Amino acid sequence: MRKLILRMQISLDGFVSGPKGEVRWIFDSMDDGLTRWTVETVSRAGLHIMGSRTFSDMAAYWPTSDEPIAAPMNLIPKMVFSRKGGAKTDSAGAPTQALSDAAGVRAARGGAASPTAVPGAESWVDVPVRTGALAAEIAGLKQEPGGDILAHGGVGFARSLIETGLIDEYNLIVHPVALGAGQPLFSALAQPMRLRLVDALTFGSGAVAHTYRPC
Repeated sequence: MRKLILRMQISLDGFVSGPKGEVRWIFDSMDDGLTRWTVETVSRAGLHIMGSRTFSDMAAYWPTSDEPIAAPMNLIPKMVFSRKGGAKTDSAGAPTQALSDAAGVRAARGGAASPTAVPGAESWVDVPVRTGALAAEIAGLKQEPGGDILAHGGVGFARSLIETGLIDEYNLIVHPVALGAGQPLFSALAQPMRLRLVDALTFGSGAVAHTYRPC
């Protein structure tokens, strides 16, 4: 049976974004070491899963990105979970704050979107959308053959996954910043959840990748 892994970037005080969805602080500690680790670990996944809003952001960003992480994000199959029964893949409407932050950081560092689609860009088209009961859908996916399932969020989807009790591993990249307010990851817990630390890797920027498994 393949594992379900939830990967989230969080602040020291447990937020995955600022009050308005701000995530620019994540990029401040994305040094070369953390980037290499991210590429290596994301490349092991057999399937990316995410909520519809995160999918919309990623579908607008990764198909024209030549960043190191773009290859495994583009080439590995995707699946979307949506209560409304759809996955928005066009660029209509205002971008989210997270997407604006990512594009802004790329521009500030001298990068730009590729004028042509990169290898694997087509994987963001006609992505399967699951609308059934989340616990049942995830339990079924875990029984299928293939590499591990890597969940990316957003925060509402991540909280719902946590509620199912089906997450086998938490990859929490803790960045050296306290936000004071924002969107917390574990705010929907009905009771305390105990986790066992199985690995911790510190990077030069001060970010630390923690790997936890349920006790």
